[in-house]
Amino acid sequence: MKQPTEFSKITLEQLRALMANAGVKRILMKELAPNDNAKNQPYLSGSLEVLNIIPAGEVYVDETKDGNRIMKAALPLDWLQLNGQTVPAPHAKLILYPQYPEVRFSGFLRGSKGPNEILTTRRPGRLLFFGLTDDRRIVAWATWGDSALAENVKSLGQLESEGVFKRIPISPAVPMDSRELLLGELRRIHLLDWIESKRRTRAGVVPYNARNGIGYTLEAELGISNNGIAGPDFEGWEVKANQVKKFSVIPPSKKNTLLTPEPDGGEYTHLDLGTFIRRYGYADRRNVADRLNFGGDFRVGRRHPLTGLTTHLTGYDSVKCVVTDVDGKLILASDAGTEVASWSFKKLFSRWNDKHAKAVYVPGETRLATTAEYRYGSAVYLCEGTNFNLFLSALAKGLVIFDPGMKLEFASTERPHSKKRSQFRILWRDIPKVYHEVSRKELVEDR
Repeated sequence: MKQPTEFSKITLEQLRALMANAGVKRILMKELAPNDNAKNQPYLSGSLEVLNIIPAGEVYVDETKDGNRIMKAALPLDWLQLNGQTVPAPHAKLILYPQYPEVRFSGFLRGSKGPNEILTTRRPGRLLFFGLTDDRRIVAWATWGDSALAENVKSLGQLESEGVFKRIPISPAVPMDSRELLLGELRRIHLLDWIESKRRTRAGVVPYNARNGIGYTLEAELGISNNGIAGPDFEGWEVKANQVKKFSVIPPSKKNTLLTPEPDGGEYTHLDLGTFIRRYGYADRRNVADRLNFGGDFRVGRRHPLTGLTTHLTGYDSVKCVVTDVDGKLILASDAGTEVASWSFKKLFSRWNDKHAKAVYVPGETRLATTAEYRYGSAVYLCEGTNFNLFLSALAKGLVIFDPGMKLEFASTERPHSKKRSQFRILWRDIPKVYHEVSRKELVEDR
């Protein structure tokens, strides 16, 4: 489809306005190489990190014409139009090659009103823009390398990198460096000292007194709404508040939850929870009457003494640190070899995609006055660059553990009460194993 002349004349100011009206909160841009076109599938990453930068759908395994099995994920992508409307690209998807690793972009023009003239050529300098919304959609745009928009982008100077993308502030008022913006806000929050517990909803900020208020209060101060969407973020940073007894005792020694996926294979998937816990659980270790538990640390290569289950990881080469089989899985197996519970790579991959490539861990203290109050430390930890292979590597080494919290109360009665909680956790000291870079930043100078 030949684009109208005005398509090449749109300015950065106009693009920002159109994107903002479409609900975009962050803009990422990639300069396309000659081979980055509809025929050859644009290259998005030489690692799986891109899955933690842009949103994607559930990962699935597909077989190519030559019999190879690869991973794919639908991309929730719409093409922005000059009139401000957006039209879906129903076949847009990511092609994932975890064994290389490599990620490519496919199907984005099929059945859509996208910029065909731009994305079917090998002309160098073309720019592809991804606008990211709070509800995990992508609003896309493309332009020529000699357009007014491209010249406006060049005039911005050095841009912050996010994987293969460059970050473009959604407005001129937003600082160019998201890290400095984040640290500035955390410095402001630290200086507020004690803050009453609260949470931010779409209707505004409301009081909040549940035990998990430390995270919601920090997010509310950062302008992040608690809307149930995975991985609330601040300019691309996942924000994690960690409760500590004293700021002097950091980093905290407790475990951090990374993922909470339910098994998608094994006996667990066709047994009710009560039956499962009766079969593989054990009596409460603190002598709580009539209660059975299924919990503890499940590490790859080890047998759990209370449940009799051994954890195995298949389809991953822990020496080369690469996926060897996209149908691999994490398995809890009985001594007889029964697959009691398992998580496929596609399930784990989809959940890992909810994590951000950048995260900040903020220590916080709690006190109970009339209402719960929190204050946040003067030192924070910035964690940057993650991907699924790092997660699998830490899993294989026993650093990431399956740490369930399942229980069956009043087990002998006619109305037992069961609770499920599947979670993968890691000790704070091992957090650097799932990120490329971890640094401690002081928010205020010594006084």
